[in-house]
Amino acid sequence: MSLTRRQVLKLAGAAGAASAIPGFSVAQTIEKKDVTIAVGGKALIYYLPLSIAELKGFFKDEGLNVDVVDFAGGSRALQAVVGGSADVVSGAFEHPINLQTKGQAYRSFVLQGRAPQIVLGVSKKTVPDYKSPADLKGKKIGVTAPGSSTNMMVSFFLAQHGLKPSDVSFIGVGAGAGAITALRTGQVDAMSNLDPVISTLVKEDLLTIIADTRTLEDTKTIFGGNMPAATLYTSQEFIDNNPGTTQAMANAIVRANKWIQSVSADEIAKVVPEQYLLGDVELYKLALEGNRPALSPDGLVPEDGPQTALKALAAFVPNFNADDVDLSKVWTNEFAEKANQKYPNG
Repeated sequence: MSLTRRQVLKLAGAAGAASAIPGFSVAQTIEKKDVTIAVGGKALIYYLPLSIAELKGFFKDEGLNVDVVDFAGGSRALQAVVGGSADVVSGAFEHPINLQTKGQAYRSFVLQGRAPQIVLGVSKKTVPDYKSPADLKGKKIGVTAPGSSTNMMVSFFLAQHGLKPSDVSFIGVGAGAGAITALRTGQVDAMSNLDPVISTLVKEDLLTIIADTRTLEDTKTIFGGNMPAATLYTSQEFIDNNPGTTQAMANAIVRANKWIQSVSADEIAKVVPEQYLLGDVELYKLALEGNRPALSPDGLVPEDGPQTALKALAAFVPNFNADDVDLSKVWTNEFAEKANQKYPNG
């Protein structure tokens, strides 16, 4: 015998909680249906879960109307949310940590990437005889945008090899065709970027890779632990005022994470816009497979990740005092855990 919805609700209330009936949950309240998400480089595989959540209609399934606004890099996206023109940022995990040191309360609430996927390489054209990081001194290094995670990765790499950020020049080149052109034409001597930009440059035999965080193993070698990457973060005020909306976004991203891990590169390539492919679908699919292990399978921040990110920031930001940071206030797995309960199998 099947129960009507009214009977189900009555039974759930009598039991004291919706969990009394397996698989049943009361629909969450969406406080804010129209949400603007700022992102720095939408076409990057780094942000693929965001794109999939949008393109596959996962945000709409959760009752949201999401407008994704693209910027040249994560630091620009951050400025949008701090300035009030966006509600949420799809950006690097370390940004909320840095914001806390400036007296601003922001929190990461669902992870898209569990490794940075950032690659540093030198131009075979302008630095043909590269032998060691010392050869980077005085060189122009392309990053998505100054202050972005691509910038931080280079600074961390330089510090490990006795160099200072001031020993090089950082040039913002974006995260798409413009970045490729910058290296092709010699506007920069090295590049810190992500796929498909990096794979395109390697295929054209223009780049010698010297540091790579597309695998968990290499990430731990460079950063000393798990380094959480792309995440959705917003102000603590937004989360407090819109917990249902925040949960809905986490649900969509976790569902996207699981979908990406469960399908072929062919299927993903058919979903994303043509401009994401940078003119070479086969190369894009190869890049997808190379980065898939770095994408989060479940939206959860690894236990040691926040501390690793804090150490990396301390090496990157001048006069940064790690002792002043309360890591418990810059991230939470609460929303991702609930999303996994809702979508245990994607």
